[in-house]
Amino acid sequence: MRVLVTGGTGYIGSTAVDILLEQGYEISILDDCSTGHADTAPAGVSFIQGSLLNSGDLAQALVGVDAVMHFAGKSLVGESVEKPDLYHQVNVDGTRNLLDEMHKSGVKKLVFSSSAATYGEPEQVPILESAPTKPTNPYGATKLAIDQMITAESAARGIAAASLRYFNVAGALKSKRGWLAERHNPETHLIPNVLRSTEENPVKIFGTDWPTADGTCVRDYVHVVDLIDAHIKALETLTAGVHEIYNLGSGDGYSVREVVAAASKAAGHQIPTIDSPRRAGDPAVLIADINKAKSKLGWVPTRGIEDMVADTLAAFS
Repeated sequence: MRVLVTGGTGYIGSTAVDILLEQGYEISILDDCSTGHADTAPAGVSFIQGSLLNSGDLAQALVGVDAVMHFAGKSLVGESVEKPDLYHQVNVDGTRNLLDEMHKSGVKKLVFSSSAATYGEPEQVPILESAPTKPTNPYGATKLAIDQMITAESAARGIAAASLRYFNVAGALKSKRGWLAERHNPETHLIPNVLRSTEENPVKIFGTDWPTADGTCVRDYVHVVDLIDAHIKALETLTAGVHEIYNLGSGDGYSVREVVAAASKAAGHQIPTIDSPRRAGDPAVLIADINKAKSKLGWVPTRGIEDMVADTLAAFS
């Protein structure tokens, strides 16, 4: 099977490319490298440095393809608030173009990298796939719009699709080409920022009086290798005319202090932090209910916070 990986030079996409190749899939990559890195594309793999907004690029990338793993898009919440039109154009309009070109090319299988940001501030946790979707930022709204578009596409054109919703991805993959890890600028994710914390510039803990066991926010994390395992399992269980939605995560979450403790243990010294006021709009706890992925995909995360932190640290070293 040949799989087109959109966004295949980014953090998650490049990990998907490597693991898919190891498992015997043939790969094509489409990425404009606006946030990805062309040097992650393996030698010998079909790589088109192009855009979801260019139908010609999409048509070329889809030649000979049997399925699509769709990671491409803009993904910074803060930037989405500042540039909502850009996020709609790239994420929503770009995916519309992808779906139309898939139809023209006869490609009927799609696995989409969605987001738990589609839920907004949940009414209850853990969050079920059936929970109300009320995004609180333009990024989450674009992901929800795409999920709804895919549902309609499955009904109208019979594509087999899955959307995977997750919160925080962490860790790194040690491949034959070296470590594939986060290379974001700016870096907004907690684990890399904790590992880069210094006495001169300590990482901030936003709120220490939350109604949680240690007073800090609890968030769900999933190791990037476990995440790609779920994408492949979803790909292998697609059903024509059906759009499945799955939550992915640890199933129980980790507090900010637990992340700092794991990072301190991996680094061999106490990570410096500074207590800061709560941020507006931050829920105390965000955890995904992952029972559907467990039962329907046979997927279980195997790597905990210690692995995520240790792999990230090793990749940075």
